[in-house]
Amino acid sequence: MVEPAFRSLALDGVGRFDYGDVVLVSKPPATTDDPRVWAETVFSRAAAPAWVQAAMGLRMALAPLIGLRSAPKGVFEVRDVVGDEALIAFDDAHLSFRCGVAVDAAASVVRLTTIVTFNDWRGRVYFTPVSLAHPIVVHAMMRGARRILSAR
Repeated sequence: MVEPAFRSLALDGVGRFDYGDVVLVSKPPATTDDPRVWAETVFSRAAAPAWVQAAMGLRMALAPLIGLRSAPKGVFEVRDVVGDEALIAFDDAHLSFRCGVAVDAAASVVRLTTIVTFNDWRGRVYFTPVSLAHPIVVHAMMRGARRILSAR
């Protein structure tokens, strides 16, 4: 018997982190096993329900109030793909985040691992309320991606 293990590109090179979660969805049978396609679809505007898009807009409007600049274009682009996982990563002055989107074809599961490290007080102030909704938002976006990829 093989012992269970958990690995994610999101954890590579990260010593300590301040927030982490893992969200799973079942992978429909006829959908792609390509983690890049899943990652790009999860983070596409089409996968986000209207309420998530509204929350993101509110976040962008409020962030400057604590001295944060808007996220640059391409912040959610895939940076690397290794095996069955795609990595999205961004480092800023206030926080660093890593998202690993993995496809386990044998188990028919798609997994999104998020790791956030606060780099200053602004990162903590910004992400603390975000952390409350983060798993709900990610799960909604993953369900949207599942719907989109099932229709292809």
